[in-house]
Amino acid sequence: MLNKEELLAKAKKPAQDALRLHPYYRGKIEMVSKCAVRDFTDFAIWYTPGVAAPCRAIAENKELVYEYTNKWNTVAVVSDGTRILGLGDIGPEAGLPVMEGKALLFKYLGGVDAIPICLDTKEPEEIITAVKWLQPSFGGINLEDIAQPKCFYILDTLRKEMEIPVWHDDQQGTAAVTLAGLRNALKLVGKRLGEVKIAMVGAGAANISVARVIIAAGVTPGNIIMCDIEGTLHRGRKELKESHREMWKMCQITNRDDLVGGIPETMKGADVVIAFSTPGPGIIKQEWIAEMARDPIVFACANPIPEIWPWEAKEAGAKVVATGRSDFPNQVNNSLGFPGIFRGTLDVRARTITDEMCIAAAYELAKTAEDRGISEDYLIPTMDDWEVFPREAVAVAMKAQEQGVARLKVSEDELYERASTLIKRAREETQLLMKERFIPPAPEE
Repeated sequence: MLNKEELLAKAKKPAQDALRLHPYYRGKIEMVSKCAVRDFTDFAIWYTPGVAAPCRAIAENKELVYEYTNKWNTVAVVSDGTRILGLGDIGPEAGLPVMEGKALLFKYLGGVDAIPICLDTKEPEEIITAVKWLQPSFGGINLEDIAQPKCFYILDTLRKEMEIPVWHDDQQGTAAVTLAGLRNALKLVGKRLGEVKIAMVGAGAANISVARVIIAAGVTPGNIIMCDIEGTLHRGRKELKESHREMWKMCQITNRDDLVGGIPETMKGADVVIAFSTPGPGIIKQEWIAEMARDPIVFACANPIPEIWPWEAKEAGAKVVATGRSDFPNQVNNSLGFPGIFRGTLDVRARTITDEMCIAAAYELAKTAEDRGISEDYLIPTMDDWEVFPREAVAVAMKAQEQGVARLKVSEDELYERASTLIKRAREETQLLMKERFIPPAPEE
């Protein structure tokens, strides 16, 4: 077993490699042709004069754009750079590496073509207008790393006014994967969703949405106590009423006894702590975990550094620990959710992504791990468990059809076959490009 110094060195390695390899590859994605080019005469089909025929067909029937172009499988990853991976407002250019990474994950894990778009504005109305202007070219919109409270307003407005699905991954995606991990963690410690007391450290877009979704899944609202930088959310926090309406709503429905205090008071006696707050370590202290209930569950999910190192949480008595990092066990990260969720959404041409679709994905994510055998170090699948993504896609697509938000009716078997084929193709394309050295091997250190 590695000692603490070795664990810390291992935790720092991804950042060191990232600084070395990003300039080597000069980006993570590029455009690749998907149609046959037998010789130069084919450009008369793919471009002028032949292309005029499908253009006229789409002009007569707009829905044909899904059949004649790649709109059916293309998502825009849109950010203004104001809430980047726990780094805060670092600007759209500095956020572009994250959006490129998101696009890479969309393709490799979900078979979805994604285009990163970083906007040079922080104004909510301008962001809304820009996204609406993009609608003709995309089958869906993934909002990313936009600060609260404007992220709630932007999402709600776009969902009402657009014809294609729009979601904010830091809200619904985070919530879906967290619910999956929570469901299996509670099975391991023999506790019930509706009975546990849950401390939530951080009251940003992630935890607000996690609270909303886990309540919809059966958590008792009054058993949740949420804490932001100013302290617990309770009915006395009237300063939030106008400026942070989503937080104010949580003040009304959570924290049954109106507990006042900070993180230690929030965590005392809790069965679970779910933290999406300031990057650590040191945000959550070992002595606070020691004051939690029997067999405490700790989700320390801040990026790039969790609120407490997982080995420190274990030393303090945590039974199950999860973080947002792929280099530790139990990664609670959106990458396990959005590729499969969008795959299923696009495959039935859904108009929106509902919370119920996210819950369906969460349950399938949890069940995939359960089928393999859950343990304290294996709550939810990893990105290597590729079958989780087509399974999620099917669950989401079936729920969309059940709720009447899907434009297409597709059988469960056909959905699984379609998703599996697209995801396998994406992975095999990458492996082939590496084998043929069109993607050059990473240089040695």
